[in-house]
Amino acid sequence: MSANWINLNRRGFQLVENLLIVRTRAIKDCVMRKRIVDVFGVSNYNVFFSTTCCSTKSNMTGIIYKNVWETDPELFEIMKKEKKRQEVGLEMIASENFTSLSVLQCLSSCLHNKYSEGLPGQRYYGGNQYIDEIELLAQKRSLEAFNLNPEEWGCNVQPYSGSPANFAVYTGLIEPHGRIMGLDLPDGGHLTHGFFTLNKKVSATSIFFESMPYKVNLETGLIDYDKLAEEARLFKPKIIIAGVSCYSRCLDYKRFRKIADENNAYLFSDMAHVSGLVAAGLIPSPFEYSDIVSTTTHKTLRGPRAGIIFFRKGVKSIDKDGNKIMYNFEDKINQAVFPGLQGGPHNHAIAGIATAMKQVKSPEFLQYQKQIVANAKRLCSGLKELGYKISTDGTDVHMLLVDLRSTGVTGAKAETILESISIACNKNTVPGDKSALHSSGIRLGTPALTTRGLVEKDIDEVVRFIHQGLLLSKEVSNISGPKLVDYKRVLNTNADIQAKIAVLREEVETFSKQFPIPGYVAY
Repeated sequence: MSANWINLNRRGFQLVENLLIVRTRAIKDCVMRKRIVDVFGVSNYNVFFSTTCCSTKSNMTGIIYKNVWETDPELFEIMKKEKKRQEVGLEMIASENFTSLSVLQCLSSCLHNKYSEGLPGQRYYGGNQYIDEIELLAQKRSLEAFNLNPEEWGCNVQPYSGSPANFAVYTGLIEPHGRIMGLDLPDGGHLTHGFFTLNKKVSATSIFFESMPYKVNLETGLIDYDKLAEEARLFKPKIIIAGVSCYSRCLDYKRFRKIADENNAYLFSDMAHVSGLVAAGLIPSPFEYSDIVSTTTHKTLRGPRAGIIFFRKGVKSIDKDGNKIMYNFEDKINQAVFPGLQGGPHNHAIAGIATAMKQVKSPEFLQYQKQIVANAKRLCSGLKELGYKISTDGTDVHMLLVDLRSTGVTGAKAETILESISIACNKNTVPGDKSALHSSGIRLGTPALTTRGLVEKDIDEVVRFIHQGLLLSKEVSNISGPKLVDYKRVLNTNADIQAKIAVLREEVETFSKQFPIPGYVAY
């Protein structure tokens, strides 16, 4: 047996993005190196994991002990393609990020195997003593990440993602068809804040609850708080949602609180996009004024794909007789999550939350968040200098919205051309758009690029790539006309356009390869 052969851990099958640990018997180094390179791009092969006595048993040869490239080569080939796409491309979708090695390890662990319906100490299955410890640790660290007093705040870390978390809030706090107000999706809100159109109730939130959107000022792109206050007095919502999906300025939580109090409404803040910036203290916190706060954990927090609901607890007020009036959110939220909307929680994701929240308290995380904002501001100023209009005229956070109406290029066309040169972003409505299907802008974010190590000078190159792509998009539009289907046909058939795309894509990919993405072994 060669001394260079690699033993991999036989304790579990682990495969998440660029993380792979499998139990297996000795595999020749040359074969393993090639396969690790194919998917994970790693260069450090001196990796040894302990094996158990099971690894020596001759009967442990079934399919559950084999590698994915052995059991499913078709899938493995697709995985390799996605790995390469992430390595050579620039991810600028504001809601995406590359999570850390330790989070990936949690997601690929034996914790995935356990059912644990209920809360710590109140499970419907046995064998959860260690799962309880993990969930309690995740709760504790989540409160610590945002400097919350556990006597005044609690949290539920079981939501599968942000959308189920938000729906659990509505389910727990108001009756079916209860009234809510959230920022309209075309103006930068999220589907789960109650979005519907004239023809269809798009989100389940609008199906099961009565929603009325508030809007931004069409000239400034900023939330019109005066109009919100006026309409809230007429609509009388039970919940007012302070949250965004594509809005690049800080929210005025104090003003939201005042409007909520005027209408005896709950203030529910959805900080999914900005929670990392909140934890770092770089932007105003919603906790001072809110009754309920939700967040995803995979965006600026750079954790696993999951959600958290924070709720006030303890003494709410003192009545005229001196009696304490207590907050009653805890049971309502917990019961809405389970058994109301979910079954067993994803324990591997909860462990990922726990370790991600520990990272939040590190100096490295603070510096990372500062760089996210610095990069977003540099991206914004660079595009403005080239003549592009930015909604709200700037950014305070990790993202910005580019209004392309003056360029003659639609959001869908811009997204398509940028993807063809290995830049991933998303088309997005701008204030004044009538339909999310016919958007006039693109949303750009910096969390993923910042994780890879890009700083301001690198962002200048990214601005140049985007600009060249959008100029090329205009050239394609001049040939194709207004329809997207014709635009895509020109992209795919015009030899001159394809040649220009190839040159620009090669430049982008050469640039991108300088910056590694997190993985299981050092690059």
